[in-house]
Amino acid sequence: MHAQQFTSAGSVPAAVPRELAACWADVLNAGGAVVAHSLPMPPVTAAQVAPTVAELVAGLGPERCRLLVARRAGELAGWLVVRRDPHPLVAHCGVVNHVQTHPRFRGLGVGAGLMTRAAELARTEMGLERLQLSARSGCGLEGFYRRLGWVEVGRWPGALRVAPGDDRDDVLMSLVL
Repeated sequence: MHAQQFTSAGSVPAAVPRELAACWADVLNAGGAVVAHSLPMPPVTAAQVAPTVAELVAGLGPERCRLLVARRAGELAGWLVVRRDPHPLVAHCGVVNHVQTHPRFRGLGVGAGLMTRAAELARTEMGLERLQLSARSGCGLEGFYRRLGWVEVGRWPGALRVAPGDDRDDVLMSLVL
Protein backbone atom coordinates (compact mmCIF):
# COMPACT_ATOMS: atom_id res chain seq x y z
CA MET A 1 0.00 0.00 0.00
CA HIS A 2 1.21 3.48 -0.86
CA ALA A 3 -0.18 6.36 1.24
CA GLN A 4 -0.10 9.92 -0.02
CA GLN A 5 -0.71 12.98 2.13
CA PHE A 6 -2.35 16.21 0.99
CA THR A 7 -2.07 19.34 3.13
CA SER A 8 -3.78 21.97 0.98
CA ALA A 9 -6.52 22.16 -1.62
CA GLY A 10 -3.97 23.24 -4.23
CA SER A 11 -1.93 20.08 -3.71
CA VAL A 12 -4.84 17.75 -4.54
CA PRO A 13 -4.83 16.59 -8.18
CA ALA A 14 -8.13 17.13 -10.00
CA ALA A 15 -8.86 13.38 -10.23
CA VAL A 16 -8.58 12.76 -6.47
CA PRO A 17 -11.88 14.40 -5.39
CA ARG A 18 -13.72 12.33 -8.02
CA GLU A 19 -12.02 9.18 -6.71
CA LEU A 20 -12.88 10.10 -3.11
CA ALA A 21 -16.53 10.72 -3.97
CA ALA A 22 -16.78 7.41 -5.84
CA CYS A 23 -15.13 5.55 -2.96
CA TRP A 24 -17.37 7.21 -0.37
CA ALA A 25 -20.51 6.32 -2.36
CA ASP A 26 -19.34 2.71 -2.74
CA VAL A 27 -18.52 2.46 0.99
CA LEU A 28 -21.90 3.88 2.04
CA ASN A 29 -23.81 1.71 -0.41
CA ALA A 30 -21.96 -1.38 0.88
CA GLY A 31 -23.16 -0.62 4.42
CA GLY A 32 -20.17 1.38 5.60
CA ALA A 33 -20.60 3.63 8.60
CA VAL A 34 -18.99 6.77 7.15
CA VAL A 35 -21.70 9.41 7.05
CA ALA A 36 -21.73 13.19 7.02
CA HIS A 37 -24.44 15.65 7.97
CA SER A 38 -24.68 16.83 4.37
CA LEU A 39 -25.22 13.37 2.84
CA PRO A 40 -28.50 11.51 2.44
CA MET A 41 -28.87 7.97 3.72
CA PRO A 42 -27.84 5.27 1.20
CA PRO A 43 -28.14 4.55 -1.57
CA VAL A 44 -26.08 7.52 -2.75
CA THR A 45 -24.26 8.45 -5.93
CA ALA A 46 -20.78 9.90 -6.33
CA ALA A 47 -22.45 13.07 -7.64
CA GLN A 48 -24.35 13.42 -4.34
CA VAL A 49 -21.14 12.95 -2.35
CA ALA A 50 -19.01 15.29 -4.52
CA PRO A 51 -20.03 18.60 -2.82
CA THR A 52 -19.12 17.18 0.60
CA VAL A 53 -15.75 16.04 -0.74
CA ALA A 54 -15.17 19.48 -2.31
CA GLU A 55 -15.87 21.14 1.04
CA LEU A 56 -13.48 18.75 2.78
CA VAL A 57 -10.70 19.39 0.23
CA ALA A 58 -11.24 23.17 0.46
CA GLY A 59 -10.66 22.95 4.23
CA LEU A 60 -7.25 21.29 4.02
CA GLY A 61 -4.34 23.07 5.67
CA PRO A 62 -1.01 21.79 7.05
CA GLU A 63 -1.76 22.82 10.64
CA ARG A 64 -5.49 22.10 10.75
CA CYS A 65 -6.54 19.34 8.36
CA ARG A 66 -4.74 16.68 6.30
CA LEU A 67 -5.98 14.08 3.86
CA LEU A 68 -4.38 10.64 3.60
CA VAL A 69 -5.08 8.56 0.50
CA ALA A 70 -4.04 4.91 0.17
CA ARG A 71 -3.44 3.27 -3.20
CA ARG A 72 -2.87 -0.32 -4.25
CA ALA A 73 -1.68 -0.91 -7.81
CA GLY A 74 -2.54 2.71 -8.60
CA GLU A 75 -6.18 2.44 -7.48
CA LEU A 76 -7.66 4.41 -4.60
CA ALA A 77 -8.01 1.78 -1.85
CA GLY A 78 -8.95 4.01 1.08
CA TRP A 79 -8.64 7.38 2.73
CA LEU A 80 -9.13 9.38 5.91
CA VAL A 81 -8.80 12.88 7.33
CA VAL A 82 -6.86 14.08 10.40
CA ARG A 83 -8.09 17.38 11.88
CA ARG A 84 -6.88 19.65 14.67
CA ASP A 85 -9.35 21.76 16.61
CA PRO A 86 -8.10 25.37 16.58
CA HIS A 87 -9.40 26.17 20.09
CA PRO A 88 -6.44 26.53 22.49
CA LEU A 89 -7.97 24.23 25.12
CA VAL A 90 -7.93 21.25 22.73
CA ALA A 91 -5.37 22.23 20.09
CA HIS A 92 -3.10 19.40 21.30
CA CYS A 93 -5.77 16.89 20.25
CA GLY A 94 -6.86 15.77 16.81
CA VAL A 95 -9.81 13.97 15.30
CA VAL A 96 -9.70 11.23 12.69
CA ASN A 97 -12.69 11.38 10.34
CA HIS A 98 -14.00 9.59 7.26
CA VAL A 99 -11.92 6.42 7.68
CA GLN A 100 -12.75 4.43 4.55
CA THR A 101 -11.48 1.35 2.81
CA HIS A 102 -13.04 0.67 -0.58
CA PRO A 103 -15.03 -2.61 -0.40
CA ARG A 104 -12.76 -4.21 -3.05
CA PHE A 105 -9.73 -3.69 -0.78
CA ARG A 106 -11.11 -4.72 2.61
CA GLY A 107 -9.14 -7.29 4.58
CA LEU A 108 -5.84 -6.31 2.94
CA GLY A 109 -4.50 -4.02 5.69
CA VAL A 110 -5.44 -0.75 3.99
CA GLY A 111 -7.41 0.62 6.95
CA ALA A 112 -4.77 -0.43 9.48
CA GLY A 113 -2.05 1.11 7.31
CA LEU A 114 -3.94 4.38 7.03
CA MET A 115 -4.61 4.52 10.78
CA THR A 116 -0.95 3.80 11.59
CA ARG A 117 0.21 6.51 9.18
CA ALA A 118 -2.38 8.95 10.56
CA ALA A 119 -1.04 8.47 14.10
CA GLU A 120 2.54 9.00 12.90
CA LEU A 121 1.80 12.20 11.01
CA ALA A 122 -0.41 13.52 13.81
CA ARG A 123 2.43 13.11 16.30
CA THR A 124 5.49 13.96 14.21
CA GLU A 125 4.18 16.49 11.69
CA MET A 126 1.20 18.10 13.41
CA GLY A 127 2.54 17.94 16.98
CA LEU A 128 -0.63 16.36 18.34
CA GLU A 129 -0.62 14.40 21.59
CA ARG A 130 -3.94 12.57 21.33
CA LEU A 131 -6.39 11.49 18.65
CA GLN A 132 -10.08 10.76 18.95
CA LEU A 133 -12.71 9.29 16.70
CA SER A 134 -16.32 8.23 16.75
CA ALA A 135 -17.44 4.83 15.45
CA ARG A 136 -20.83 3.23 14.91
CA SER A 137 -21.46 0.15 17.03
CA GLY A 138 -22.60 -3.07 15.41
CA CYS A 139 -20.07 -2.95 12.56
CA GLY A 140 -17.07 -4.53 14.29
CA LEU A 141 -15.22 -1.21 14.31
CA GLU A 142 -14.50 -1.17 18.03
CA GLY A 143 -12.38 -4.33 17.72
CA PHE A 144 -10.57 -2.99 14.67
CA TYR A 145 -9.57 0.20 16.49
CA ARG A 146 -8.68 -1.64 19.72
CA ARG A 147 -6.23 -3.84 17.79
CA LEU A 148 -4.51 -0.61 16.71
CA GLY A 149 -4.15 0.65 20.30
CA TRP A 150 -7.27 2.79 20.55
CA VAL A 151 -9.28 2.78 23.79
CA GLU A 152 -13.02 3.18 24.14
CA VAL A 153 -13.65 6.20 26.38
CA GLY A 154 -17.42 6.46 26.16
CA ARG A 155 -20.65 5.81 24.29
CA TRP A 156 -23.78 7.65 23.35
CA PRO A 157 -26.27 4.77 23.60
CA GLY A 158 -28.71 4.59 20.68
CA ALA A 159 -27.50 7.93 19.31
CA LEU A 160 -27.30 6.76 15.68
CA ARG A 161 -30.51 5.74 13.91
CA VAL A 162 -29.45 3.63 10.94
CA ALA A 163 -33.04 2.67 10.10
CA PRO A 164 -36.37 2.59 11.93
CA GLY A 165 -35.88 0.22 14.86
CA ASP A 166 -32.11 0.03 14.31
CA ASP A 167 -30.47 2.44 16.73
CA ARG A 168 -26.73 2.05 17.33
CA ASP A 169 -24.32 3.43 19.90
CA ASP A 170 -21.89 6.17 18.93
CA VAL A 171 -18.62 4.76 20.30
CA LEU A 172 -16.03 7.34 21.35
CA MET A 173 -12.41 6.21 21.09
CA SER A 174 -9.06 7.77 21.93
CA LEU A 175 -5.39 7.14 21.16
CA VAL A 176 -2.56 8.72 23.15
CA LEU A 177 0.32 9.45 20.76
